[in-house]
Amino acid sequence: MDIVVLIARILFVAIFAASAIGHLKSAEAMAAYAKFKGVPAAKLSVIGSGILMALGTLSVVLGIWGDLGALLLLVAILPIPFLMHSFWKEEGEARMNEQVQFNKTLSLVGGALALFALFALVPDLGLTITGPLFSI
Repeated sequence: MDIVVLIARILFVAIFAASAIGHLKSAEAMAAYAKFKGVPAAKLSVIGSGILMALGTLSVVLGIWGDLGALLLLVAILPIPFLMHSFWKEEGEARMNEQVQFNKTLSLVGGALALFALFALVPDLGLTITGPLFSI
């Protein structure tokens, strides 16, 4: 079962690894879009969320305080549905597209929260380098 959990961890964070690279390699372009969407301190937000995603990804995959890594991912993505996919401000097809993206991103927030709980509640998760940092 350890290998199944490791595969699940890898699959879950794959999107965050790609996003972290994108945030850090294309910070200017992403910041311009974030600014267009009304994100405060757009460039700092893009770089900060990219760093959080990179650290969270490594932590979850390697199992080094995976619970903390899941929280880092949660902090990085929690504002995104509300700031970047505010479908309630759109009309027509744009509204539908933004609502789909809002729902997808919100489900990733739920996944990060569930992963946090898994790491924190199962200290001997297997195939990890360290145990959890938090106990709940």
